[in-house]
Amino acid sequence: MLHPTGRHFGQRVLAISTLALAITLAVNAEAADVDPVVLTFSTVGDSRQDPVSPDGTTPLATMSGQDKTWLQNTKAWARIQRSIQAQKASLLFFNGDMIMGYGLAGPTKSTSVTDVLASDLMAFYRQYGFWRGMVAPAMETGTYIVPVPGNHEVQSKPLGKKAQVENENAWRANMGDLILDTARFKAIVGVDATHVNVGNNAAFDSLSSDQSQLSYSFDVGDAHFAVVNTDPVGNDNTAPAAWLSSDLSSAKSRGAQHFFVFGHKPAYTYSYAPSGAAPTPAAGLDVKPGPRDNFWNVIETYAATYFCGHEHIFNMMQPKGSAWQVLVGAGGSPFDSKFGDPSATSGLSPNTDRSYSWATVSIRKSGKVDITAYGFSDSYGPTQVLKQATLAH
Repeated sequence: MLHPTGRHFGQRVLAISTLALAITLAVNAEAADVDPVVLTFSTVGDSRQDPVSPDGTTPLATMSGQDKTWLQNTKAWARIQRSIQAQKASLLFFNGDMIMGYGLAGPTKSTSVTDVLASDLMAFYRQYGFWRGMVAPAMETGTYIVPVPGNHEVQSKPLGKKAQVENENAWRANMGDLILDTARFKAIVGVDATHVNVGNNAAFDSLSSDQSQLSYSFDVGDAHFAVVNTDPVGNDNTAPAAWLSSDLSSAKSRGAQHFFVFGHKPAYTYSYAPSGAAPTPAAGLDVKPGPRDNFWNVIETYAATYFCGHEHIFNMMQPKGSAWQVLVGAGGSPFDSKFGDPSATSGLSPNTDRSYSWATVSIRKSGKVDITAYGFSDSYGPTQVLKQATLAH
Protein backbone atom coordinates (compact mmCIF):
# COMPACT_ATOMS: atom_id res chain seq x y z
CA MET A 1 0.00 0.00 0.00
CA LEU A 2 1.35 3.41 -0.93
CA HIS A 3 1.83 6.23 1.55
CA PRO A 4 -1.12 8.72 1.51
CA THR A 5 1.12 11.15 -0.32
CA GLY A 6 1.74 8.62 -3.09
CA ARG A 7 0.42 8.41 -6.61
CA HIS A 8 -2.81 6.50 -5.82
CA PHE A 9 -3.85 9.01 -3.18
CA GLY A 10 -3.16 11.90 -5.57
CA GLN A 11 -5.24 10.24 -8.27
CA ARG A 12 -8.08 9.77 -5.81
CA VAL A 13 -8.00 13.45 -4.79
CA LEU A 14 -7.97 14.46 -8.46
CA ALA A 15 -10.95 12.19 -9.15
CA ILE A 16 -12.88 13.63 -6.20
CA SER A 17 -12.05 17.21 -7.31
CA THR A 18 -13.12 16.43 -10.86
CA LEU A 19 -16.38 14.92 -9.59
CA ALA A 20 -17.02 17.96 -7.38
CA LEU A 21 -16.44 20.30 -10.34
CA ALA A 22 -18.78 18.23 -12.50
CA ILE A 23 -21.48 18.35 -9.81
CA THR A 24 -21.05 22.14 -9.46
CA LEU A 25 -21.34 22.65 -13.21
CA ALA A 26 -24.40 20.41 -13.32
CA VAL A 27 -26.06 22.35 -10.48
CA ASN A 28 -25.31 25.67 -12.19
CA ALA A 29 -26.63 24.36 -15.51
CA GLU A 30 -29.78 23.12 -13.82
CA ALA A 31 -30.27 26.52 -12.15
CA ALA A 32 -29.87 28.22 -15.53
CA ASP A 33 -32.43 25.86 -17.04
CA VAL A 34 -34.86 26.59 -14.20
CA ASP A 35 -34.54 30.35 -14.60
CA PRO A 36 -33.17 31.05 -18.08
CA VAL A 37 -32.32 34.48 -19.44
CA VAL A 38 -35.05 35.69 -21.79
CA LEU A 39 -33.46 38.99 -22.89
CA THR A 40 -30.02 40.57 -22.59
CA PHE A 41 -29.24 44.20 -23.38
CA SER A 42 -26.26 46.48 -22.81
CA THR A 43 -25.86 50.22 -22.45
CA VAL A 44 -23.06 52.78 -22.61
CA GLY A 45 -22.60 56.38 -23.69
CA ASP A 46 -20.09 59.06 -24.62
CA SER A 47 -17.57 57.82 -27.17
CA ARG A 48 -16.80 61.12 -28.92
CA GLN A 49 -13.29 62.49 -28.76
CA ASP A 50 -12.41 66.10 -27.91
CA PRO A 51 -10.10 68.11 -30.19
CA VAL A 52 -9.47 70.77 -27.54
CA SER A 53 -9.32 68.89 -24.22
CA PRO A 54 -8.45 65.26 -24.87
CA ASP A 55 -7.70 63.04 -21.89
CA GLY A 56 -4.17 62.74 -20.50
CA THR A 57 -4.10 59.11 -21.58
CA THR A 58 -4.65 60.11 -25.21
CA PRO A 59 -3.26 63.64 -25.64
CA LEU A 60 -3.83 65.36 -28.94
CA ALA A 61 -0.22 64.73 -29.96
CA THR A 62 -0.69 60.96 -29.69
CA MET A 63 -4.24 60.77 -31.05
CA SER A 64 -4.43 58.91 -34.34
CA GLY A 65 -5.02 60.88 -37.51
CA GLN A 66 -8.28 59.00 -37.86
CA ASP A 67 -9.60 60.08 -34.46
CA LYS A 68 -8.44 63.66 -34.99
CA THR A 69 -10.51 63.75 -38.16
CA TRP A 70 -13.63 61.89 -37.03
CA LEU A 71 -13.42 62.86 -33.34
CA GLN A 72 -14.08 59.38 -32.02
CA ASN A 73 -12.24 57.21 -29.49
CA THR A 74 -12.17 54.34 -31.95
CA LYS A 75 -10.01 52.01 -29.88
CA ALA A 76 -12.11 52.12 -26.69
CA TRP A 77 -15.50 52.15 -28.41
CA ALA A 78 -14.59 49.27 -30.74
CA ARG A 79 -13.41 47.13 -27.81
CA ILE A 80 -16.57 47.87 -25.83
CA GLN A 81 -18.71 46.79 -28.78
CA ARG A 82 -16.77 43.53 -29.18
CA SER A 83 -17.17 42.83 -25.47
CA ILE A 84 -20.90 43.52 -25.54
CA GLN A 85 -21.40 41.21 -28.48
CA ALA A 86 -19.42 38.49 -26.70
CA GLN A 87 -21.96 38.84 -23.88
CA LYS A 88 -24.76 38.08 -26.37
CA ALA A 89 -26.60 41.37 -25.91
CA SER A 90 -29.54 41.63 -28.31
CA LEU A 91 -29.88 45.39 -27.79
CA LEU A 92 -27.33 48.13 -27.23
CA PHE A 93 -28.66 51.45 -25.94
CA PHE A 94 -26.14 54.22 -26.59
CA ASN A 95 -26.80 57.09 -24.18
CA GLY A 96 -25.76 60.04 -26.30
CA ASP A 97 -22.65 62.04 -27.21
CA MET A 98 -21.64 59.72 -30.00
CA ILE A 99 -20.39 62.77 -31.91
CA MET A 100 -18.55 65.96 -30.96
CA GLY A 101 -21.22 68.05 -32.68
CA TYR A 102 -21.96 71.11 -30.56
CA GLY A 103 -22.37 73.43 -33.54
CA LEU A 104 -25.41 74.45 -35.57
CA ALA A 105 -26.35 71.81 -38.13
CA GLY A 106 -28.10 74.20 -40.50
CA PRO A 107 -27.50 74.96 -44.18
CA THR A 108 -24.57 77.18 -45.06
CA LYS A 109 -25.23 80.42 -46.90
CA SER A 110 -22.00 80.17 -48.84
CA THR A 111 -21.59 78.44 -52.19
CA SER A 112 -17.85 78.02 -51.69
CA VAL A 113 -16.81 74.38 -51.47
CA THR A 114 -14.25 75.30 -48.82
CA ASP A 115 -16.89 76.99 -46.67
CA VAL A 116 -19.32 74.09 -47.06
CA LEU A 117 -16.68 71.55 -46.03
CA ALA A 118 -15.80 73.65 -42.98
CA SER A 119 -19.44 74.13 -41.93
CA ASP A 120 -21.04 72.73 -38.79
CA LEU A 121 -23.61 70.96 -40.97
CA MET A 122 -20.85 69.05 -42.73
CA ALA A 123 -19.12 68.26 -39.41
CA PHE A 124 -22.29 66.83 -37.88
CA TYR A 125 -23.02 64.57 -40.84
CA ARG A 126 -19.38 63.49 -41.19
CA GLN A 127 -19.16 62.52 -37.52
CA TYR A 128 -22.53 60.77 -37.57
CA GLY A 129 -21.41 58.84 -40.63
CA PHE A 130 -18.24 57.56 -38.95
CA TRP A 131 -20.14 56.50 -35.82
CA ARG A 132 -22.79 54.73 -37.88
CA GLY A 133 -20.03 52.90 -39.73
CA MET A 134 -18.57 51.75 -36.42
CA VAL A 135 -21.87 50.25 -35.21
CA ALA A 136 -22.82 48.69 -38.56
CA PRO A 137 -21.05 45.36 -37.84
CA ALA A 138 -23.00 44.97 -34.58
CA MET A 139 -26.26 45.48 -36.44
CA GLU A 140 -25.25 42.81 -38.93
CA THR A 141 -24.23 40.26 -36.31
CA GLY A 142 -27.01 40.17 -33.74
CA THR A 143 -27.17 43.44 -31.77
CA TYR A 144 -29.71 46.17 -32.51
CA ILE A 145 -28.44 49.69 -31.77
CA VAL A 146 -30.89 51.99 -29.97
CA PRO A 147 -29.66 55.62 -29.98
CA VAL A 148 -30.30 58.20 -27.25
CA PRO A 149 -29.78 61.93 -27.97
CA GLY A 150 -27.07 63.71 -26.00
CA ASN A 151 -26.25 67.37 -25.54
CA HIS A 152 -23.47 67.23 -28.15
CA GLU A 153 -26.04 66.08 -30.69
CA VAL A 154 -28.79 68.62 -29.94
CA GLN A 155 -27.06 71.64 -28.39
CA SER A 156 -24.95 74.43 -29.90
CA LYS A 157 -22.05 75.52 -27.71
CA PRO A 158 -21.49 78.90 -29.49
CA LEU A 159 -25.18 79.67 -28.90
CA GLY A 160 -24.90 79.13 -25.16
CA LYS A 161 -25.07 75.32 -24.89
CA LYS A 162 -28.73 75.37 -25.86
CA ALA A 163 -30.63 72.85 -27.97
CA GLN A 164 -31.43 73.90 -31.53
CA VAL A 165 -34.16 72.81 -33.92
CA GLU A 166 -31.57 72.35 -36.70
CA ASN A 167 -29.67 69.90 -34.51
CA GLU A 168 -32.80 67.95 -33.61
CA ASN A 169 -33.53 67.67 -37.33
CA ALA A 170 -29.98 66.45 -37.98
CA TRP A 171 -30.51 63.80 -35.26
CA ARG A 172 -33.59 62.46 -37.03
CA ALA A 173 -31.85 62.56 -40.39
CA ASN A 174 -28.93 60.46 -39.13
CA MET A 175 -30.58 58.21 -36.51
CA GLY A 176 -34.20 58.04 -37.63
CA ASP A 177 -33.86 54.74 -39.50
CA LEU A 178 -32.96 53.08 -36.18
CA ILE A 179 -35.95 54.63 -34.37
CA LEU A 180 -37.55 52.19 -34.92
CA ASP A 181 -37.14 49.80 -37.87
CA THR A 182 -39.49 47.13 -36.57
CA ALA A 183 -38.79 44.62 -39.36
CA ARG A 184 -35.04 44.87 -38.87
CA PHE A 185 -35.51 44.82 -35.10
CA LYS A 186 -37.28 41.45 -35.27
CA ALA A 187 -34.72 40.05 -37.69
CA ILE A 188 -31.87 40.97 -35.30
CA VAL A 189 -33.44 40.50 -31.86
CA GLY A 190 -35.67 37.59 -32.81
CA VAL A 191 -38.88 39.04 -31.34
CA ASP A 192 -41.12 41.98 -32.15
CA ALA A 193 -40.83 45.42 -30.66
CA THR A 194 -44.42 46.22 -29.72
CA HIS A 195 -46.36 49.31 -28.68
CA VAL A 196 -43.79 51.46 -30.46
CA ASN A 197 -44.25 55.16 -29.68
CA VAL A 198 -41.88 57.37 -31.68
CA GLY A 199 -44.25 60.24 -32.48
CA ASN A 200 -44.20 63.85 -31.32
CA ASN A 201 -44.95 63.77 -27.59
CA ALA A 202 -43.94 67.39 -26.96
CA ALA A 203 -47.41 68.51 -25.84
CA PHE A 204 -47.22 66.55 -22.58
CA ASP A 205 -44.46 68.84 -21.30
CA SER A 206 -45.39 71.97 -23.31
CA LEU A 207 -42.21 71.73 -25.38
CA SER A 208 -41.75 74.03 -28.34
CA SER A 209 -40.17 71.70 -30.92
CA ASP A 210 -41.00 68.37 -32.51
CA GLN A 211 -39.78 65.60 -30.19
CA SER A 212 -40.50 62.68 -32.51
CA GLN A 213 -37.68 60.10 -32.42
CA LEU A 214 -36.02 62.07 -29.60
CA SER A 215 -38.15 60.79 -26.71
CA TYR A 216 -39.71 57.45 -27.59
CA SER A 217 -40.58 54.02 -26.23
CA PHE A 218 -41.36 50.39 -27.04
CA ASP A 219 -41.94 47.00 -25.42
CA VAL A 220 -40.09 43.72 -25.76
CA GLY A 221 -42.16 41.03 -24.09
CA ASP A 222 -43.05 42.28 -20.61
CA ALA A 223 -40.14 44.76 -20.54
CA HIS A 224 -40.75 48.41 -21.37
CA PHE A 225 -37.98 50.67 -22.70
CA ALA A 226 -38.25 54.47 -22.74
CA VAL A 227 -35.73 56.95 -24.14
CA VAL A 228 -35.86 60.57 -22.95
CA ASN A 229 -34.29 63.64 -24.52
CA THR A 230 -32.71 65.48 -21.59
CA ASP A 231 -32.08 68.67 -23.62
CA PRO A 232 -35.21 69.57 -25.61
CA VAL A 233 -35.28 72.94 -27.36
CA GLY A 234 -36.18 75.68 -24.88
CA ASN A 235 -35.93 73.38 -21.88
CA ASP A 236 -32.33 72.21 -21.61
CA ASN A 237 -31.33 70.03 -18.64
CA THR A 238 -34.89 68.77 -18.26
CA ALA A 239 -36.33 65.33 -18.94
CA PRO A 240 -39.96 65.09 -20.16
CA ALA A 241 -41.43 63.90 -16.85
CA ALA A 242 -45.10 64.34 -17.81
CA TRP A 243 -44.70 62.32 -21.00
CA LEU A 244 -42.69 59.65 -19.20
CA SER A 245 -45.33 59.32 -16.48
CA SER A 246 -48.05 58.83 -19.08
CA ASP A 247 -45.88 56.43 -21.06
CA LEU A 248 -44.99 54.23 -18.09
CA SER A 249 -48.59 54.28 -16.87
CA SER A 250 -49.80 52.98 -20.23
CA ALA A 251 -47.13 50.30 -20.25
CA LYS A 252 -48.08 49.15 -16.76
CA SER A 253 -51.76 49.01 -17.66
CA ARG A 254 -51.02 46.58 -20.49
CA GLY A 255 -48.96 44.32 -18.25
CA ALA A 256 -45.35 45.53 -18.43
CA GLN A 257 -43.30 44.15 -15.56
CA HIS A 258 -39.94 45.88 -16.07
CA PHE A 259 -39.27 49.55 -16.74
CA PHE A 260 -35.96 50.77 -18.14
CA VAL A 261 -35.36 54.44 -18.94
CA PHE A 262 -32.42 55.83 -20.91
CA GLY A 263 -31.31 59.45 -21.05
CA HIS A 264 -28.09 61.30 -21.56
CA LYS A 265 -27.77 63.46 -18.47
CA PRO A 266 -27.78 61.97 -14.96
CA ALA A 267 -30.55 62.91 -12.57
CA TYR A 268 -28.00 62.98 -9.77
CA THR A 269 -24.41 64.03 -10.42
CA TYR A 270 -21.81 61.55 -9.23
CA SER A 271 -19.32 63.46 -7.08
CA TYR A 272 -15.97 61.78 -7.60
CA ALA A 273 -13.90 64.39 -5.76
CA PRO A 274 -11.57 63.06 -3.07
CA SER A 275 -12.50 63.30 0.60
CA GLY A 276 -12.29 66.87 1.91
CA ALA A 277 -12.46 68.49 -1.53
CA ALA A 278 -15.37 70.51 -2.87
CA PRO A 279 -18.04 68.23 -4.36
CA THR A 280 -18.36 67.86 -8.12
CA PRO A 281 -20.68 70.62 -9.42
CA ALA A 282 -24.12 69.61 -10.67
CA ALA A 283 -23.66 68.33 -14.20
CA GLY A 284 -27.03 66.91 -15.17
CA LEU A 285 -30.73 67.29 -14.49
CA ASP A 286 -29.89 68.43 -10.95
CA VAL A 287 -29.00 71.81 -12.45
CA LYS A 288 -32.78 72.28 -12.13
CA PRO A 289 -33.73 70.48 -8.88
CA GLY A 290 -37.50 70.96 -9.18
CA PRO A 291 -37.96 69.38 -12.63
CA ARG A 292 -35.33 66.77 -11.71
CA ASP A 293 -37.40 65.76 -8.67
CA ASN A 294 -40.51 65.45 -10.85
CA PHE A 295 -38.60 63.15 -13.18
CA TRP A 296 -37.14 61.03 -10.40
CA ASN A 297 -40.54 60.67 -8.74
CA VAL A 298 -41.71 58.96 -11.92
CA ILE A 299 -38.68 56.66 -11.86
CA GLU A 300 -39.40 55.74 -8.22
CA THR A 301 -43.14 55.32 -8.74
CA TYR A 302 -42.62 52.67 -11.40
CA ALA A 303 -39.52 51.10 -9.82
CA ALA A 304 -37.73 51.91 -13.06
CA THR A 305 -33.98 51.80 -13.64
CA TYR A 306 -32.39 54.88 -15.18
CA PHE A 307 -29.30 54.50 -17.39
CA CYS A 308 -27.39 57.63 -18.37
CA GLY A 309 -24.07 59.16 -19.41
CA HIS A 310 -22.78 62.74 -19.79
CA GLU A 311 -20.32 62.39 -16.92
CA HIS A 312 -17.41 60.47 -18.42
CA ILE A 313 -17.13 58.06 -15.54
CA PHE A 314 -18.80 54.99 -14.02
CA ASN A 315 -21.13 54.93 -11.02
CA MET A 316 -24.17 53.06 -9.75
CA MET A 317 -26.28 54.67 -7.03
CA GLN A 318 -29.71 54.55 -5.44
CA PRO A 319 -30.33 58.27 -4.83
CA LYS A 320 -33.48 57.73 -2.81
CA GLY A 321 -32.79 54.23 -1.56
CA SER A 322 -34.84 52.28 -4.10
CA ALA A 323 -34.51 52.90 -7.84
CA TRP A 324 -31.09 52.68 -9.44
CA GLN A 325 -29.27 55.29 -11.50
CA VAL A 326 -26.61 53.56 -13.60
CA LEU A 327 -24.04 56.00 -14.97
CA VAL A 328 -22.08 54.49 -17.85
CA GLY A 329 -20.69 57.59 -19.57
CA ALA A 330 -17.17 56.27 -20.07
CA GLY A 331 -17.49 54.88 -23.58
CA GLY A 332 -14.31 56.54 -24.82
CA SER A 333 -14.68 60.28 -24.20
CA PRO A 334 -12.05 62.08 -22.07
CA PHE A 335 -12.45 60.94 -18.47
CA ASP A 336 -13.87 63.46 -16.01
CA SER A 337 -11.48 62.14 -13.38
CA LYS A 338 -8.42 63.54 -15.09
CA PHE A 339 -5.15 61.76 -15.63
CA GLY A 340 -3.08 62.17 -12.45
CA ASP A 341 -5.88 63.84 -10.47
CA PRO A 342 -6.23 62.87 -6.79
CA SER A 343 -9.74 61.62 -7.57
CA ALA A 344 -8.24 58.76 -9.54
CA THR A 345 -6.13 57.60 -6.61
CA SER A 346 -7.91 58.80 -3.47
CA GLY A 347 -11.48 59.37 -4.63
CA LEU A 348 -14.60 57.40 -3.83
CA SER A 349 -13.92 54.68 -6.39
CA PRO A 350 -10.24 54.76 -7.37
CA ASN A 351 -10.49 51.47 -9.24
CA THR A 352 -13.35 52.56 -11.46
CA ASP A 353 -13.15 56.34 -11.88
CA ARG A 354 -10.86 55.89 -14.88
CA SER A 355 -12.34 52.77 -16.46
CA TYR A 356 -13.97 52.59 -19.86
CA SER A 357 -17.23 50.95 -18.86
CA TRP A 358 -20.66 49.64 -19.79
CA ALA A 359 -23.53 47.72 -18.19
CA THR A 360 -25.10 44.47 -19.37
CA VAL A 361 -28.55 43.53 -18.11
CA SER A 362 -30.10 40.07 -18.12
CA ILE A 363 -33.84 39.58 -17.64
CA ARG A 364 -34.71 36.09 -16.42
CA LYS A 365 -37.87 34.08 -16.86
CA SER A 366 -38.71 34.46 -13.16
CA GLY A 367 -38.64 38.24 -13.52
CA LYS A 368 -35.31 38.65 -11.76
CA VAL A 369 -33.04 41.22 -13.37
CA ASP A 370 -29.25 41.06 -13.11
CA ILE A 371 -27.22 44.22 -13.79
CA THR A 372 -23.48 43.78 -14.23
CA ALA A 373 -21.14 46.67 -14.97
CA TYR A 374 -17.87 45.89 -16.72
CA GLY A 375 -14.83 47.96 -17.52
CA PHE A 376 -11.17 48.10 -18.43
CA SER A 377 -8.56 50.61 -17.35
CA ASP A 378 -7.30 53.60 -19.26
CA SER A 379 -4.18 51.52 -19.98
CA TYR A 380 -6.45 48.96 -21.72
CA GLY A 381 -5.87 46.21 -19.18
CA PRO A 382 -8.13 43.15 -18.79
CA THR A 383 -11.89 43.58 -18.53
CA GLN A 384 -13.18 43.36 -14.97
CA VAL A 385 -16.54 43.33 -13.21
CA LEU A 386 -17.00 46.77 -11.63
CA LYS A 387 -20.30 46.23 -9.81
CA GLN A 388 -23.30 43.90 -9.74
CA ALA A 389 -26.88 44.37 -8.63
CA THR A 390 -30.00 42.20 -8.76
CA LEU A 391 -33.49 43.62 -9.05
CA ALA A 392 -36.12 41.37 -7.50
CA HIS A 393 -39.32 41.07 -9.50
